[in-house]
Amino acid sequence: MVREITAFSNPLVKRVRGLRDKKHRREEGLFMAEGLRILTEARDAGYLPDTLFFAGKGPAHPLLDRLIAETEADGGEAIQTTADILHKLSGKDNPQTVLGVYRAFPLGLDRIDRKRADLWIVAQSLRDPGNLGTILRTGDAVGAGGLILIDDCVDPFSVEAVRATMGALFTQQIAAAPWDEFIAWLRTGEGELIGTSLKATRDYQEPRYRKPAFILVGNEAQGLPPAYEAECDTLVKMPMLGRADSLNAAVATAVMAYEVINQWRRVLP
Repeated sequence: MVREITAFSNPLVKRVRGLRDKKHRREEGLFMAEGLRILTEARDAGYLPDTLFFAGKGPAHPLLDRLIAETEADGGEAIQTTADILHKLSGKDNPQTVLGVYRAFPLGLDRIDRKRADLWIVAQSLRDPGNLGTILRTGDAVGAGGLILIDDCVDPFSVEAVRATMGALFTQQIAAAPWDEFIAWLRTGEGELIGTSLKATRDYQEPRYRKPAFILVGNEAQGLPPAYEAECDTLVKMPMLGRADSLNAAVATAVMAYEVINQWRRVLP
């Protein structure tokens, strides 16, 4: 049964609003996702919210009707509210009319099944939520298995990061680990670690990449630490023919990902 909340002082509103804070998200084990498109992508990937907030008094969108029904059937709660309260929850000036509260999934390397895909993306000390979202969307576009976050990265469950993923947070596997733990895990199985660096001498189109491939991208400002570059099986660079000395981390990831899969696509069965 859908209930209605219209008071800013409601305890649930205060609790969900707190999910904009990283510490509170970790304590609660919850995060927010906004928008009918993202919530539908989540549902199609097998994720339903614990709590579903929606605004409006008139007839609902058919997709929203389905989300409400499936959320309640799964044991979650659907709550009708106002645009003002959705603004308070999300912090956006023009909030989406639908917001879901989800249980955060574990980020251990043990949830990564490298047999699931031939391509994986690894990001070291990624700080910008927009870059994280773009990289996850790129991974989804190229059929990658997911994203492994190394060292101190932006929280993938922040409101800004989830918004930037446009639903790819739910379609890609994601894990987080310190560098030493990642390398130990990687070397227990097959996988070519491909790093990008302006100090590399090989052009990114020169090597023939093997499966499975793990594309490693460094921090937006500093790039990869020398010790991490030394661990790469293949280190390459993309030509910079203009005045810029580097590419945005997410753009560089996309260029590399499409080069790798295009090589594989050109090989006849």
